Amino acid sequence: MPRLFQFVVFFAVALSIIFGLHYYLWLRLVRDAALTGVSERAATALLAGLAISLPTAMIVSRLRQGAAMRPLAFFAFSWMGIGFLAATLFFATDLGGWIIGHSLSLGARLSGREPPIDPARRLFLARGIAGAVALGVAGLSALGFREALGAVGVVELDVKIKNLPQALAGFRLVQISDVHIGPLLHKEWLAGIVARIRELKPDLVAITGDLVDGSVEDLREHTAPLADLADTPRGVFFVTGNHEYYSGADEWLAHLKTLSVQPLRNERREVAPGLWLAGIDDLTARGGDHGPDLPRALAGHDREQPLVLLAHQPRQFLEAADLGVDLTLSGHTHGGQIWPFVWLVSLQQPYVAGLHRKKESQLYVSRGTGFWGPPLRVGAPPEITLIRLQPA
Repeated sequence: MPRLFQFVVFFAVALSIIFGLHYYLWLRLVRDAALTGVSERAATALLAGLAISLPTAMIVSRLRQGAAMRPLAFFAFSWMGIGFLAATLFFATDLGGWIIGHSLSLGARLSGREPPIDPARRLFLARGIAGAVALGVAGLSALGFREALGAVGVVELDVKIKNLPQALAGFRLVQISDVHIGPLLHKEWLAGIVARIRELKPDLVAITGDLVDGSVEDLREHTAPLADLADTPRGVFFVTGNHEYYSGADEWLAHLKTLSVQPLRNERREVAPGLWLAGIDDLTARGGDHGPDLPRALAGHDREQPLVLLAHQPRQFLEAADLGVDLTLSGHTHGGQIWPFVWLVSLQQPYVAGLHRKKESQLYVSRGTGFWGPPLRVGAPPEITLIRLQPA
């Protein structure tokens, strides 16, 4: 019952946001632009259809995946991103207009002259703003599609680790995160990512959660390219993200082992002489034997020996820093994925992207390799991360 209640609450909130956003767009594009007759009816029907397409695609893509569903998923999720950009730009113009309008009104009252309201001028401005927003959304969307669907770049950085043996200087650790194989990203795309990773000649590969959006039955074929990383010298390791717990975590944990991907669940391994790797469950995991337990993963560990922790959500770093973990690798945030969504992400996660330090511990947050929902990235390009460990 609690899970059903959570789903009902989530779906109700999602529907409220979706229909609220579309009503706001209707106000700006139809009412304020004073459309009438056929134009008004057509625009209203279009916005209503777009609003309905989003929950429909979410439900259908979760229940059934396949080639037949991809056009609907691509269309609906693309509109999700485009609609968000449109609402954001309209809100910015509304805020700017409100500030300017109140400033002019205050100045007029102070001078004793109240400016007359000109309906024709107001309509001209509303239509001009709508046109400008449309052009802005078109440009940002084009850039966003190219960023999300184009070649994934490699971010390279050197991270100094205390007590790292000199023999491990330059240890090459490749991180991918938030791959989101599912409705829009498939086998061919993942094969390209795997090929890029192999070109980097990593010593170890870390997958920090949200690998899939769907069941093993639906996505078995599309995750198969991961097996091509089996010859990575120090192994391929994985920790769960929140989306694994929407997709059948136990089944995925078992299946990944058949692809030579080793899950780390509140445990650690010595991956090279003098270097340890630990991994913990995502914060979403609750019930049964699931759930993050960092003290269990670190039990008996000699703090003088360097340790890298895989933890999906950046806020899990706060506990890791208190327990003296040298380096934590996370994802989850997508770097915000579509600006300015990054501001909302930062309300939940203390770190959104890049390298951070707290006390003697360091955190690297990947912007993610794939995307979730809209096939757009604006101001947050995807990445494969190559981390070279160096002695401090």
